[in-house]
Amino acid sequence: MESPHGAAVGAEDFGLKGPRGWAFRHVGFSAPPGSLVTVEGPSGSGRTCLLLALTGRMRATEGSAETGGLELPRKAATVRRIAALGPVPGVSELDPAFTVAEHLRERALLQGRYGASLRTLLRPRAERRATARARIDTALEAAGLDTATLPKAERTSVRDLERLEALRLSVALALIGTPRLLALDDADLKLSPAERTDAWALLRSIADSGTTVLAVCSEAPEGAQVVRTAPAAEDVPTAPTTEKESADAIVEAGRA
Repeated sequence: MESPHGAAVGAEDFGLKGPRGWAFRHVGFSAPPGSLVTVEGPSGSGRTCLLLALTGRMRATEGSAETGGLELPRKAATVRRIAALGPVPGVSELDPAFTVAEHLRERALLQGRYGASLRTLLRPRAERRATARARIDTALEAAGLDTATLPKAERTSVRDLERLEALRLSVALALIGTPRLLALDDADLKLSPAERTDAWALLRSIADSGTTVLAVCSEAPEGAQVVRTAPAAEDVPTAPTTEKESADAIVEAGRA
């Protein structure tokens, strides 16, 4: 039986074929709620496409998969409500011109407007603001981001953040919606060895708290469940799926 917060994730003979060939194929794994699942593979092997397919943002071509007990792609819309994206290039990136505070306020506003019940929306404005601030503070704490240590606190622009700080902010934004699955791309990209250790400690702490974590990386940490996407030689795409193709697929999944 699943925990209230984590979502079990699994796939069997899962594959996605795009206009340039197979993005990934023959993927199979099973992970219980609260797992730290890493997706490894060479560039162009479909790691990001697999992440998006398992979170209901892309439509697979063959095989089967479930997230939180919801069949994909048939229940993709419901999966999108329980699975939040951290940083995914071309899909859910931070705006470098925004400040930390602007990002946090925008996400809390969207969560309050589209993720809240009617009863919550009818509460006094001051109460709703206090609730939003509490959500933000809880998410920041879980992501390990102390805004007081930033150059201009919450008024710091994203362009002035270090790579690990930006990763923590992206994770905090995703956690504001209290998802059952947190998915992020390039979890260890451009991080020093010490920063990489800190990043994996962060993601492991989130998984230990009950939220399932699905992270694309170049090298998985010890103890994580590893899913590899390197396709067989005859299945290698003629070229990696582009960001535009990924965006088009996400739009198409939203129509389904």
